Amino acid sequence: MEIKKRIIDGKLIIASHNTGKVKEISEILKPFNIDCISAKKVGIPEPHENGSTFEENSRIKALSASSHSRQISLSDDSGLCVNALGGEPGIFSARWAGPDKDFSKASRLIEEKLLNKNNFAAKFVCVLTLAWPDMYSETFRGEVNGRLTFPPKGNNGFGYDPIFIPDGYDKTFGEMNEETKDMISHRSLAFSKLRKAYLT
Repeated sequence: MEIKKRIIDGKLIIASHNTGKVKEISEILKPFNIDCISAKKVGIPEPHENGSTFEENSRIKALSASSHSRQISLSDDSGLCVNALGGEPGIFSARWAGPDKDFSKASRLIEEKLLNKNNFAAKFVCVLTLAWPDMYSETFRGEVNGRLTFPPKGNNGFGYDPIFIPDGYDKTFGEMNEETKDMISHRSLAFSKLRKAYLT
């Protein structure tokens, strides 16, 4: 089965309605000349994410998008896991931001929950799933450890980027330029595994 050729030469539906996430994925895949199209742009509805792990929710989104479009789809389920909060918000990272996707509000909530706690360790997790119209799928996981900082710093990136400083750096993802973040992020690490499997 010419899986590599089907990905590189064809369209790839990005199973997300998050414009920031679609933009970042498109930039990462740009060198491979893949035509990335967001699920929102082609009218694919957001599925009900009722999984209990990043892997389960990522697979739900990819299989739904592939089923609706009859195209290869790629989903990304990612989130921020805060050690002192027992891994929250985790798979509910987007939901903490509410229907308006107000991550400033979600970041303030995290800051409030960390009052009187001395542990600001956290990690970003990203699980990518490639799915085909025949319902075959494969997942790839990436993680980056770091610490939280308040108030938020930087206007780049999206989501919780302005409050997260990756280990070994003194800037938040929100302060970094796209090139630097794309080299070290959880999403980049997951994509590295995907590239080795299908794009090399």
